[in-house]
Amino acid sequence: MKQLASWLLEQGQDVRGFSASNLWRMRQFYDTYAPSLKLAPLVRELTWTHNLLILGKCKADQEREFYLQAAITQRWTKRDLERQINGALYERTLNNPPQISSMLGQQQPLNTAVFRDSYLFEFLNLPHSHSERDLQQGLVVHLKDFLLELGPDFCFIGQEFRLQVGNRDFKIDLLLFHRGLQALVAFELKITEFEPSYLGQLEFYLEALDRDHRKPFELPAIGVLLCRGADAQTVEYALARSTSPALVAQYLTQLPHKALLQAKLEEFYEMAQMEALEDKV
Repeated sequence: MKQLASWLLEQGQDVRGFSASNLWRMRQFYDTYAPSLKLAPLVRELTWTHNLLILGKCKADQEREFYLQAAITQRWTKRDLERQINGALYERTLNNPPQISSMLGQQQPLNTAVFRDSYLFEFLNLPHSHSERDLQQGLVVHLKDFLLELGPDFCFIGQEFRLQVGNRDFKIDLLLFHRGLQALVAFELKITEFEPSYLGQLEFYLEALDRDHRKPFELPAIGVLLCRGADAQTVEYALARSTSPALVAQYLTQLPHKALLQAKLEEFYEMAQMEALEDKV
């Protein structure tokens, strides 16, 4: 490669970008994508810098496809892409599918992938002991990063959105709108472990939004209960009879150890292979 790089350099001053290290990357790039009819068209839609990030940090074709598709559809900058890869978005998405109510599944059968089981807010730099106010204010101050973590098509409407029911005032922590879902999305923030009683409060807010604020062309409002932690079985029981389009997710202030996420991902692949073999039998 060094000899080839030297030869190219001798061809003229206009020949640039062909250092030995770059030539090695080009060869690796070709070897990785040329055999794949599925991935080859995707790489053409991203810059060389984006492609180098994905090539250098992703080990499997499934992971590369995930970030290629996401970077294209969500129009990530290089910084956005690097943050999502470093934040192990792929591992978190596959390891923990979102826990949603049956009503949300019926209302948005093709769009439940919009939501996640966990959201990473490392950009807030929150101390371990923080208040709901700290969390809410931090998300508003870092609104761009918050929307990036949520995914495309979320539009911010306001914080502490006021609901008047009877003679009382209530406030939704954060209210957003999703263009693809055509629905208001209410986020309720809890700095503690999930409690079933939290769901009743959220469902009350959704009813008030639908009666008093929903536009004629919009679908029923969706609720996201964002907690510090959530026991999967407790959440499952709480959502089993919920008649509202809602889900429970947890927020992370720092990424769990990547080795643990990778181990869980390998377990996921092993289970998927076993299920595929059983189906063939």
